[in-house]
Amino acid sequence: MAKADEILIPLRITIEQPVIGVRHSLQAKDDLPLDPKASHAGEALSFDFQVRVAPGPKFFGDQVRREGPERRFVYIRIGQAAGDAGSPWSRRMKIDIHDIDAALLDRAAQGGGIIETTINGTGKDGTPACATIRPTGRRLVAG
Repeated sequence: MAKADEILIPLRITIEQPVIGVRHSLQAKDDLPLDPKASHAGEALSFDFQVRVAPGPKFFGDQVRREGPERRFVYIRIGQAAGDAGSPWSRRMKIDIHDIDAALLDRAAQGGGIIETTINGTGKDGTPACATIRPTGRRLVAG
């Protein structure tokens, strides 16, 4: 498939209720932390990036990871994995993007804004959420 068939789509992952003081970052293709930040008073953390979307839809980009023929996701690194050597945690969140609604992708492709995926950043035990995290919401927001 030619890159000419791909459309650039802006995405945002917003982590609501992150554990205060714990560093989070996107994971780049080279596995290094990208755009590290921590919540100082419980405020949400947001990470913006772009993906290329081809018909299917198929997702490509520096933050896109794959598992099997269809599953595509993005990692958020936490604590030591996000570059904070003093953190007691070294974790990752896996946020699926392959299941973004086609209508939402179409609206974003037409310049309709940024697709924001919202997740809860704190696990049931009060520590940073990790593993596969299900979105609490997904919507189109102004860019």
